[in-house]
Parts: sequence; C-alpha cells; structure tokens
Amino acid sequence: MSSTFIKAAEVWLPSEDGTLLEFGSGAFGPARRFAAISREMCFGRGEGLPGRAWDEGRPVLLPRFEGSNFRRVAAAHDAGLACAVALPLFVHDSLSSVLVIFCGPDAAADAASGLELWHHDARITSDMRLVDGAFFGANAQAFESASRDTYLPRGVGLPGAAWQRGEAVFLENLPAAPGRFLRAQEAAEAGLLRGLAIPAGSKLEDSHVVSFLADAKLPLARRIERWVPDAAGALLRRVYAFSELHGGASLIEATLPLSVSASATTGSIVEAWRSAMPAINDFPASEPGAPAAAATAIGSWALLAIPMVRRDEVVEVVALYL
Repeated sequence: MSSTFIKAAEVWLPSEDGTLLEFGSGAFGPARRFAAISREMCFGRGEGLPGRAWDEGRPVLLPRFEGSNFRRVAAAHDAGLACAVALPLFVHDSLSSVLVIFCGPDAAADAASGLELWHHDARITSDMRLVDGAFFGANAQAFESASRDTYLPRGVGLPGAAWQRGEAVFLENLPAAPGRFLRAQEAAEAGLLRGLAIPAGSKLEDSHVVSFLADAKLPLARRIERWVPDAAGALLRRVYAFSELHGGASLIEATLPLSVSASATTGSIVEAWRSAMPAINDFPASEPGAPAAAATAIGSWALLAIPMVRRDEVVEVVALYL
C-alpha cells in the first residue's frame, strides 16, 4: 500500500508586510516538479487557491483545477493531484497561515474516495449543507447525489458531529454506522469505508467542516492520530490512532511534553499546538518519541500536524502520516 488519498500538503504564511502569502513548508513526496514550482511562488489576496481562501476568509474547495484560478494545473495533474482544499487559520481575527491539502484517486486500485466541504450559515438555515465535493470511484454518483441533497443538524452525521464537538471525528466503518453517518447505504454502494471530518477555521461567524472519505484500498493517510492536552496542561496525550498498515485502531496512549529545554527538539505536533499553525515534517523519523516510532513502523515519508483552533485556542492536534 504505497498510495494514500491525501497526497500532498503545503503551508502558506503572510509576508512580513502582510501583502502576500509566501511558501512556508510542504510535503510533496514524489511530486518533485510540483514542489519546485510551489516553493518559488507567492500569492496576493484573491490570487490562486491560497490567496482566495485568504481573501474570502473561509475554506475553499476545488473539486477540479480546470476553470478555476489555480495556477499550477499542469504540474498538479502530472503529480496525480485531482482536487484540493485551502484552510485559512485565524487567531484573534488575524490570518496566521493557509493550509492547502491536495488529494487524488488511485485509478489502478479502483478505489472509492471523496473530499467534501460543509457549511452552516445561521442566517439561512439551522443545518449544515454541502458546499462542494470531489467524489471518485465507479459507483460514486449515488453517494454524490445524496450528499448534495443532505441537510445535517448540529451533532448529526460525521460533519455534524465535528461541527458540534469542535474537534476531529474519525469513523472506521461508514456503512456500519447509519446512526452516526446518515449516508451509510450510499457509502456502502460506493465502496467508501473510512471518514475523517475536521472543523475548519473562518473569519466569518459561519461554521465549516472538511470531510475526507476513502476505502481500505486507498487510505486517507498511512496513519491518523488525535492529540489533546492533559488536565495539567503539561503534556499532549495521544488519545486515538488508526492505521491500515499497523493493525487498525489503537487506544494505546503516548505523551509529548509541552515544556522542553531550548536545546530539545519539540517535534511537529507540539509545534502545531504552540504556534496554532500547521506543521509539516518531510522526514518524520526525526520526530521525538512516539511519532518517530509510528512513522518508522509504517514507512511514513511526511507528517502533517493540524491544530484545531476554537475561540482562538488550540484544543487538539490532528496528526496525518503520509
């Protein structure tokens, strides 16, 4: 199992004078040409996918690159990237960064997969509705149609649960969870098995959730973890992990210290917690402690740590091993 649905990620940071977004870090795997082009770019407000998310102050999903203002279409297709979502992160109403996650299907494995953006606007409805999505697989049409017709009350369904909790929610078996995933029958018909929903930041009062969906043949990532602080605020605890390559779900706890000496390596997960910005390590075997062991065991080539920010405070960190 060499491929994953999430194929690349990059972080864009405001320039010193606040007029541009500049390349901060990235994980591109074998997509070397795409990586080289990206590292030399910058975006003004409204320019490209990162600039559009910055300008609109909300997440933006591109189900396809053609017909949009995406500036790297040919290189993206050459790298096997088919869709993307840009997630702006705000702290005290100021943009701290824009995280872009690129996804793509695996035609050789005939695997089902999907990327969704959900939105709640209290001025219009009390429910959450699909903004847009990218769906892949021979039997994905019925699932896509059901998704576009679905209204999710707060706390209902996978996106609704992430919306209510303000934290990431992972479901191992979508078809077997009709009470927690309203589109269970359509997911079974499409071949979708796993689902990860994460709340997404916005400068507006609206709420957004991004969902990643895939089957076991093409996992979302090689490993998914959730890290939360302990009661004393001195440690981050790993409270959940899942890996197709390492026995499925695991509740074995691990910890990372939040207070370390100046000479010690903090690692991407603690860095994301402290900075309230995504952190990327394209050599995860160098991480301290348990993350390095996990990355080595599954042959991970990159670690993406995403902070979940609620009311200007980080409440957890989601770690995706690619």
